[in-house]
Amino acid sequence: MAAEKTPQSAPTKQSELAASKVAVGEAYEKLLEARDHFASAAQAAGLEVRHDALEHLLKGREKAEELGAQANTYIREKPLATISLAFAAGFVLSQLLSRK
Repeated sequence: MAAEKTPQSAPTKQSELAASKVAVGEAYEKLLEARDHFASAAQAAGLEVRHDALEHLLKGREKAEELGAQANTYIREKPLATISLAFAAGFVLSQLLSRK
């Protein structure tokens, strides 16, 4: 037996359909808000990571410059020791790399 449509069932279904459309529209708007919120949060986090990376890069650059200055001072003060160290390092590397 097929269910018969009553005059009241059609408006009820229409109102339910309209209410569902409104609920879906509201959920979609909230979803778009959440997407925008997460996008801005991700961008802010990316900026923080970029700032931290730049800070570490600058610290590393300063440390490299300090070590370079110390090396230059050592080379000028002790040229014979510098040549001896360079020779020894080259010899050790050549022995390590030439072994089969």
